[in-house]
Amino acid sequence: MSSSASKSSLPSLVLAAIGVVYGDIGTSVLYAMKEVFASGHLPLEQANIYGILSLIFWTLSIIVSLKYVVLVLRADNEGEGGLIAMLALASQAVKGKPRLRGVLLSVGIFGTCLFYGDG
Repeated sequence: MSSSASKSSLPSLVLAAIGVVYGDIGTSVLYAMKEVFASGHLPLEQANIYGILSLIFWTLSIIVSLKYVVLVLRADNEGEGGLIAMLALASQAVKGKPRLRGVLLSVGIFGTCLFYGDG
């Protein structure tokens, strides 16, 4: 990997290694709908329901499209994926900086722990 390629891909590799994953993406809509109307700020009307559903739909579409399709699917370690593979790629990108590599390793392991803890 060239020096300019490693510098440009480092932020995306770090983001993928952190493990910002929305594991409960299917049920989060239910929690959001409950919380929006529970506070009393919005009346329970048809227009508000459509507005909130539209907001949730487009937010999930953008998250899935941008993060997973554009970012995560491009970053692979010789065909392998996952947090550990992303950590290996990010670790290679900061080979000459042991302190940054240690921080990156800690963040990657923390992300992996969050992933496994989510069940």
